[in-house]
Amino acid sequence: MARIKPQTLLQQSKKKKGPSRISLTTIVTCSLIIALFVFFLHSTYRHWSHRSNLQPENVYSGSETENAVFDAKKTDLPGYAVFSTSKGSIVVELYKESAPEVVDEFIDLCQKNHFNEMLFQHVVKHYSIQVGNNQDLGVAEDWILGGKHHSQPDASLKHDAFLVGTPRGKSKNKGFEIFITTAPIPDLSEKLIIFGRVIQGEHVVQEIEEVDTDEHFRPKSTIKINNIALRMKI
Repeated sequence: MARIKPQTLLQQSKKKKGPSRISLTTIVTCSLIIALFVFFLHSTYRHWSHRSNLQPENVYSGSETENAVFDAKKTDLPGYAVFSTSKGSIVVELYKESAPEVVDEFIDLCQKNHFNEMLFQHVVKHYSIQVGNNQDLGVAEDWILGGKHHSQPDASLKHDAFLVGTPRGKSKNKGFEIFITTAPIPDLSEKLIIFGRVIQGEHVVQEIEEVDTDEHFRPKSTIKINNIALRMKI
């Protein structure tokens, strides 16, 4: 057997260990991966830069934050009150936006069952029906005693019937009185804070209006509110 020379073995070893060729496919794939990585970094940078530029515009002042909280509070409040009376049910839509403080007080009293078993104290035809603990005529007194009470209401008057309100400047010791108008009333806004309107049960209001009363406009038969249920929707 012929003996291989050392130089020949060295040349064969170099040929075996020499680097293999890199294919075109491998080069293209690597290039695409690098390009995608660079594009990802660029997109991320642009995204966070854009957010940083918008950040000052999203900072609200104290008044804007308070308004947002107040609007959310109004949305969460019940929008309707169902009066269950001895004559039937009366559904009232609450004016949460135009009379928020009065509506808040009314809702709070309803949740405490303040109006349960409360009597209709006064019934004045072509004027209003009144619920409350106050024995005085209150806002109705100047209307009646002053000779302004009309048997036929003026249809041109601004304020309609079936509005729900409570007296302006009411005394705390008289509690929360509720008036439901049964006719258009002049200067109503000077007497009452309107916080709602009857949207169902107008016939019940009219039936209460027609009950017999004494000389002080107190119903001769007992008419009362059984309870008031609050509702988000009707």
